[in-house]
Amino acid sequence: MKKWVSIVATASMAAGMLSACAGGGGTAEPDAPKGDGGSPTAPAADGGPKEQTYSMLVESHASWPYDENWVVWDYLKEKTGATFKVQTPSGEIEDALSLTVASGEMPDIMYTLDKKLADKYGMQGALVNILDYVDRMPNFKAWMEKYPTETAGAIAADGKMYIFPNEGISETNRNIWMYRQDIFEKHGLTAPTNYDELYATLKELKAQYPDSYPFAFRFGKGLQILRNLSANFGTNEDFYLDIETNEWKYGPIEEEYKTLLGWLNKFYKEGLMPPDWLTVDVKQWQDLVSTNRTFVTVDYIGRIDNFNIPLRKDNPEFNMAFMAPPAGAPGGKQQNPYTHFKISGMMVASTSDKIEDIMKVMDYYFSEEGKELLSWGKEGETFKTEGGKKSFIETYADVGDLRKKTGLGTNGAYTWFDYDSHLSLASPELQGAYAEARKYDMPLDPEPPMDEAETETMATTYQAILKHREENVSKFILGERDLAQWDAFVEEQKGLGIDKVLETYKAAYDRMQANGAK
Repeated sequence: MKKWVSIVATASMAAGMLSACAGGGGTAEPDAPKGDGGSPTAPAADGGPKEQTYSMLVESHASWPYDENWVVWDYLKEKTGATFKVQTPSGEIEDALSLTVASGEMPDIMYTLDKKLADKYGMQGALVNILDYVDRMPNFKAWMEKYPTETAGAIAADGKMYIFPNEGISETNRNIWMYRQDIFEKHGLTAPTNYDELYATLKELKAQYPDSYPFAFRFGKGLQILRNLSANFGTNEDFYLDIETNEWKYGPIEEEYKTLLGWLNKFYKEGLMPPDWLTVDVKQWQDLVSTNRTFVTVDYIGRIDNFNIPLRKDNPEFNMAFMAPPAGAPGGKQQNPYTHFKISGMMVASTSDKIEDIMKVMDYYFSEEGKELLSWGKEGETFKTEGGKKSFIETYADVGDLRKKTGLGTNGAYTWFDYDSHLSLASPELQGAYAEARKYDMPLDPEPPMDEAETETMATTYQAILKHREENVSKFILGERDLAQWDAFVEEQKGLGIDKVLETYKAAYDRMQANGAK
């Protein structure tokens, strides 16, 4: 289950939040900025922004490790007066957060990859309720009104907000189907539009390339691939909200899910996907694709350039292209799950003595000016505008190179992001793929925040269901358990407490819809 929201529900919720904030905190201060993106802090004696140093704990990404000399920090200081004294953990950020919160000696700002941790620590009293400061954050308040879905997704079970939401940069997480267009054209094949056509196409490719596994992926572990494929059959790989009926359901016991497993079992038995599909890692998958042994795959959309650019050096014809998702029959749809969202963000420690100033700085992150600065940098220095279109002045090899050299789009240095900055570094083919992919988006699945009792249910009952499901679904695909035993499997799953988890999701979702700001 990932994240979601029905537009109507979130719009009304956001309105409630803003109304409650206004009611609780009175009107905005007379001298507060009006959302024009100006300097968010009180002016210093020389007329510039008030200079202040804030301690911050963030994850340092292996591909673009934190650098105190990144130009993005200079830009932020110039606009907000903020200097960040950054701490990066040697291990996992989750472990560092746990130790830091437990110690009571927290930095002013902390970054988490998991909103559930923000909710947990916030409800324990370790974090500031951001909604208490909305009346003094005109840019953020306007942002909340513009993005009610993202706003609602940042709310905890108690109706408070302990993590700053984000928007824009999550486009990088978009998953799509891809195919080797050059190989298809060579053999007179067309991209399949349903699973019958997919099967026939994979069979033909197997005949042409006997040592190949025409369909391969690297999402076998934990059966992650079923999130993508179940969408083609109009179901889900987990508990989900049926938007049409507004009912919570459980996909893995539905007939459509059984049909999907039947197809995968067929692909497996006939050598159309790797025998070790459950454990194929990134390198193995890349090797299959790059050596003409895999021609259809599912992965992050950016893989189009990741494959095409380097592999065309030796094979100019190589062309990994966007493929519309095939519809699973019967009643399936050509659609991809909504994977382009982020659950990470910044939190403010309740022990900080600089909370008011931090909120003013964060408000700048949500201004139009801040969005441009933290996405593109400074005009004339990092980017230029010609004919109304922005482009970077320096030539960057890719987005990773941009991040490594400037810090733009790195943890702690963005919330609201203009993804066009990253797309400007993409090939025309990848840019076109983004435009096409949006036509096949499913709605965002909801993931309502859980209270303590509900979290316990998920840690026990849900985990038992998940363990049993993963074991048996794998067996169905591998042929170690016959699909004739499907009804028995459904009863086994129900016996582990499906109804209890459905009730848990429904209660959490209903509360989320009813919850206003507190």
